[in-house]
Amino acid sequence: MTQPQTAFRSRCSIARTLDVLGDKWTLLVVRDLMWHGKHTFQELQASEEHIAANLLSERLKRLMGLGLITKEAYQDRPVRYRYTLTDQGRSLEPVLLQIMGWGHVHLGGGLYDPQTGKTVAEAGQLP
Repeated sequence: MTQPQTAFRSRCSIARTLDVLGDKWTLLVVRDLMWHGKHTFQELQASEEHIAANLLSERLKRLMGLGLITKEAYQDRPVRYRYTLTDQGRSLEPVLLQIMGWGHVHLGGGLYDPQTGKTVAEAGQLP
């Protein structure tokens, strides 16, 4: 497996992972690409959390640079792109499921079921 040519602050795997995924937007972009069928800039920007365009652009570039997503033009004039997770990006699904489960139990967040595409339990309604 090739490792990204990125300057990390530490040799620690946790620190390096946080350098990539530790901000408040990156995993939400991955979530939307993975589970919510959002693949264009406009679709990603329209998510409930309303990421600013400059932040979304920076996150997409970073994820592409790390090999977690690819982009492909789907329109020529103006050029518009479709973003897709790579196998490496899709390998984050167990991490997202664990974070979501922890948030549901300890913070009362919704619990999304990727199999059905539905939220199966809202805040305060433990399964």
